[in-house]
Amino acid sequence: MSGEGEIRSILGRALDADEAGRRDEAIDLYGQAVEKILRLEDREKREKLNKFAKQALDRAEELKGIRYTGQVSPQVSPVTHTPTALQPVRSSSAAVSPSRAGPALEISGSQRAYTNEEKKVLEHTSHINAKVYVPFMDIDLQEKFHFPMPFTDKDGPLELAPKQKRDFVRWVRVSELSENPQLIVGDHADFYSIRQTVVSDCSFVASLAVASQFEKKFKRRILTSIIYPRNGRDEPIYNPSGKYSIRMHVNGIPRKVVIDDHLPLGRYNQLLCSYSSNKNEFWVSLLEKAYMKLMGGYDFPGSNSNIDLHALTGWIPERALVKSTEPDFNADAVFARLQEGLSMGRCLVTVATGELTDAEAERTGLVSTHAYAVLDMREIDGVKLLQLKNPWSHLRWRGNYSELDVVHWTPELQRTLGYDPKLAATYDNGVFWIDYRSIMNFFDVFYLNWDPALFQYTYCIHQSWSAGVGPTKDAYNVGDNPQFSLTVPAGRGSVWILLTRHITSIEDFRENHEYITVLVYNSSGRRVYYPTDPPPYIDGVRINSPHYLCKIRLDPGAERRYTLVVSQYEKTATIYYSLRAYSRTKFELKQLGPRYSTVENLNGEWKGKTAGGCLNHPQTYKNNPLYRLHVGPADTSDLVIELRGPKVYQVGLDLTVASLADETRTAPFVSQKTGVYRSGFCVLDLEAIPAGVYQVRPSTFLPEQESPFFLKVKSTTNVVIEKLN
Repeated sequence: MSGEGEIRSILGRALDADEAGRRDEAIDLYGQAVEKILRLEDREKREKLNKFAKQALDRAEELKGIRYTGQVSPQVSPVTHTPTALQPVRSSSAAVSPSRAGPALEISGSQRAYTNEEKKVLEHTSHINAKVYVPFMDIDLQEKFHFPMPFTDKDGPLELAPKQKRDFVRWVRVSELSENPQLIVGDHADFYSIRQTVVSDCSFVASLAVASQFEKKFKRRILTSIIYPRNGRDEPIYNPSGKYSIRMHVNGIPRKVVIDDHLPLGRYNQLLCSYSSNKNEFWVSLLEKAYMKLMGGYDFPGSNSNIDLHALTGWIPERALVKSTEPDFNADAVFARLQEGLSMGRCLVTVATGELTDAEAERTGLVSTHAYAVLDMREIDGVKLLQLKNPWSHLRWRGNYSELDVVHWTPELQRTLGYDPKLAATYDNGVFWIDYRSIMNFFDVFYLNWDPALFQYTYCIHQSWSAGVGPTKDAYNVGDNPQFSLTVPAGRGSVWILLTRHITSIEDFRENHEYITVLVYNSSGRRVYYPTDPPPYIDGVRINSPHYLCKIRLDPGAERRYTLVVSQYEKTATIYYSLRAYSRTKFELKQLGPRYSTVENLNGEWKGKTAGGCLNHPQTYKNNPLYRLHVGPADTSDLVIELRGPKVYQVGLDLTVASLADETRTAPFVSQKTGVYRSGFCVLDLEAIPAGVYQVRPSTFLPEQESPFFLKVKSTTNVVIEKLN
């Protein structure tokens, strides 16, 4: 039976079950149909069947008695199986049970429905590394996990890394490795038991360590809550059938990653993946397998803990430099902020080394460009200390405050920290203390992930930025960049803006050339055209990480309206991204979309006599090309005129009033100019100009600068353009 025929058969059985009152069977069949539609490789067929997918999901949710009223579902994000048929309600990032991960965030702003463009973006970026990862939804809580025969993932085995292939013997099921297999041994996931092997995912294993330590310390399930199936106490459990579903935050929303429990075994009967030192415990191996599947296989080039922890928890990623040449950098303030956040359970922290020579690595016991979990941070008698864990679970720091240090470990300090260096020296588990000064010498960056429950309100927009829109670089013109208006109230605190670029291929990690950022302008929420005029209120640093975070402080005295501009160093491909805001007070975030009904593009040329230069040359300026604009018939119009020429020339525009449609009306201006001549690009952006006839003259700064130019006229009403000379 063809894919389409099978889907129609399932839908028919779902309708029969629905009509017969077999509610649970109908819900299951509707869900099967939707998933099969999304997995169709034929895009034309998939789009043809999308309407059935939406109807099926709507009916399934109706049968479950679910009604969304703008508040996030207490279990998962209110999105359907297929992003092309998303429910008309936005999801917050805190899309898990309040008992496990804190309260859900309230959606700020009026627009709660996904736009058609957002649906297309989320559908496009559900295809990751040639596999489909559908949004995680309420109906997934009823997914079938038990089968007569052990479950095998239809996506096939994961690609192995070269180091794994060297020793690989076979894939082995969890039931073959233990007579009493469990997901978690004891009442919590133990971070001390984590062992990294030959997979190059130290940042992911460090992420597992800090998240599991958080669960133990604060009794909140931010990590083990993403594993299904679960028991009646809402705890993840071992599944004899071998099927597991992992909820991960990827490409803007929580998505479902389905795996089986086959793990790679080596020639010496050892697991060739990360594992727990407790031979009956398998949460480490299965979470790693799910993440490696998402990332294209065990042959993983590595990422950073910002990316990994966000995928695991949905917590807000931030980078904090260990050292900086910036004049206002305050290393003590960085330590204090991280220590407070870590001790109060507000953030998760890892730290990464920079490039180390072989001699430095041998002398220090540190690994070059390696991630370490930060387990604790203390300041005692003016000495700042950090407790770290190497994901390898061996090989420790050999300098100050290591177990080898006989100078700094006073009896008082040992009692305060509950640490015995002599005892620690008998067993290398990769855990050690190190002073902050040494961190600053050998480490480069802290990776932080903040609990979104610190905020009450959130809002998210999913968009794309076509490779063909706007210039390749943002050096002269950002007018075509995605832009957003952010209105924030007077008050204390700040609004956090997280830009997340969607990644659909492992090659994007290996060779990532997309440097993204958010520029913030204090320009009343109006569109910005020049990157440095006005100067950015916050000039974002362009980084090639998928996540960029900026923080906008509230003004205690007044409401503010900012313009946010998505920017990059050099655009080489269409970018799919999510822009999310977090705040403790209500705010409004909306896209600055095209408000113009008329767009006219004209090609012109400065040549010979018409290359007249600017007004400093009055005898020749009048010879420049001249255009007449008939604007109307509405009483007023918004008008934008853009001029593009060679970047080696300074260019400008002059708009003058010829006549108004209403002769009794006083003209708001005689002429409007773009001001200082600019390299290659300038723009006039005018609001509420009266209907009438206007003349526009483009010019270069100097006479005799010959070149073609491009004129774009955008208006909220009709415009008729004549070339006069």
